Amino acid sequence: MARVLVTGAGSGLGNNVIRSLREADPSLTIVGCHHDRFELKKSLAHHQYLVPPPDHSDYIDRLGRLARREDIDLVVPTRDAHVRVVSRHRARLPCRVFLPRHRVVELCQDKYRVSAFLRGRGVPAPLTYPLRTLGDVTAAFRRLSGQRRVWCRVRRGSGSLGATPVTTPGQATAWIRYWRELRGVPPSEFTLCEYLPGRDFGCQTVWHEGRMLLAKTFERLAYFAGESQPSGVSSVASLARSVVEPGVVDVCVAAVRAFDPRGSGLYCIDLKENHAGVPCITDVNVGRFSLTTGLYDLIGKHSTADLYVRAALGHSIDVSAPYDEAPDYYLVRDVDTLPAIVHAEELFEGITDLR
Repeated sequence: MARVLVTGAGSGLGNNVIRSLREADPSLTIVGCHHDRFELKKSLAHHQYLVPPPDHSDYIDRLGRLARREDIDLVVPTRDAHVRVVSRHRARLPCRVFLPRHRVVELCQDKYRVSAFLRGRGVPAPLTYPLRTLGDVTAAFRRLSGQRRVWCRVRRGSGSLGATPVTTPGQATAWIRYWRELRGVPPSEFTLCEYLPGRDFGCQTVWHEGRMLLAKTFERLAYFAGESQPSGVSSVASLARSVVEPGVVDVCVAAVRAFDPRGSGLYCIDLKENHAGVPCITDVNVGRFSLTTGLYDLIGKHSTADLYVRAALGHSIDVSAPYDEAPDYYLVRDVDTLPAIVHAEELFEGITDLR
């Protein structure tokens, strides 16, 4: 019976991962930890531990102590900050870690470096320019000439941090100045990049030593709290649909093999179509599950959580068709409710239509 430690337990992503793990293998003992006692009270793990935040100097030591105390076999980080520190200090932990190489983690947590890296290797990604000061905005706009809209965003972080479309250098300058003055984010943390107007996809993949074990894809159709964002979108889908898009998987496979031909671990990749309908990689959430992992794991023939744990623990895996196609399932999400996953044929069951 394996024992797994999930960081960020009690958060939305932490609990989604725990649900997927339990569904995949009820025999697992799941231990949860978090630095926020209020979040931790919501944890679905079997045992809960309060730990320092991931940027604390004692975080790894406490995580190691917890792993020894609970005889943990595998630690599963659920946030970028957890992935970064666990990856950097993986040799100090007394349990397994199933993460890509640390250089890949560092690369993928910088959106500008990812875009430049992929474009340099022929993998579709939006043309992106980094900023150093506000004085660089006008020049970046000129280099993106011919575009009616430009995408302005922070180059690190998640949740569409600091992201919005802009149409003039003045708008971009005002937006960045606002974030600098109210949130303390310097202009050097921002980029300006090509605006992608097409469909919005997510692809969650599990890899082991250069072999893709599993891939699943979905399309975002509506966005959680999107109406309150200047951009009208966010990275969290309030409505998503499982789709069959081999072209999306092909782009993701090319990206992961460019990062590391012998790569292992999780690569959860976001893509949007450009004006020509080509899916371009906008973000690579490396080493952790997607918040939409429930849609990935509760439909289709295989569970990404199950294969992730089995591969991490050295079990043999034989999946004849790594692209697990299970189309037309919808994920419906809102605050203070459990996400619902229903097939298209079931959408109107139990509903009386009075329109």
